[in-house]
This record gives sequence, C-alpha cells and structure tokens, in this order.
Amino acid sequence: MGTTIPKKGALEMTESILKEAQRLVHGDRGEDYGHPIDDFSRTAAMWSAILGHPITAEQVGLCMCAVKLSRQVNKPKRDNMVDLAGYAETVQMVIDERPRR
Repeated sequence: MGTTIPKKGALEMTESILKEAQRLVHGDRGEDYGHPIDDFSRTAAMWSAILGHPITAEQVGLCMCAVKLSRQVNKPKRDNMVDLAGYAETVQMVIDERPRR
C-alpha cells in the first residue's frame, strides 16, 4: 500500500511509507532543520532545562517515535506511520554522526 502522488505530466506513482519518510528526511525536512544531530541536540538542551535532567539527541528522536505511536493508537493515520519511520531514520542518523563529531 502506498500513497499515490502526482508525478510530472499525467503519470502517477505509488510511494511506500518508508520511501515517503526517506524522501522527507533527506529532502525538504533535512533542508529546513539541518542534520538531526543538530536539531535534536537543540531540542535536548531545551528539554533538559525544562525537566532538570540531561536528555540526549538520541532520546529526543526516540521520544518523538513514542509521540507518533501514541497518536497512532488514538487515531490511526498514514502520516503517523510516515513520521514514525522518519524519526527512526533520524535516530540512526544521529547514532551514525555522533562518532564524527
């Protein structure tokens, strides 16, 4: 199953949840927010200040996965699953990038 998305001209294509998540993470959202380690590190600093407990960039991504799962349990929507896959990808990107920094 996938979403039918318009393609140039009259052709259409069906995109899986995983492909859609990959396109978003490595496309528009990546351009908007920068590398997930930078985005999630900023969020982690804010959450740490609010909670009074150190939070890591990886934990931010995992908590966002939990938010998407909670929303999916409440009201199933394709968007929740796309975002869940996207957050899983971004957590792995943080894990992969951390040794380089």
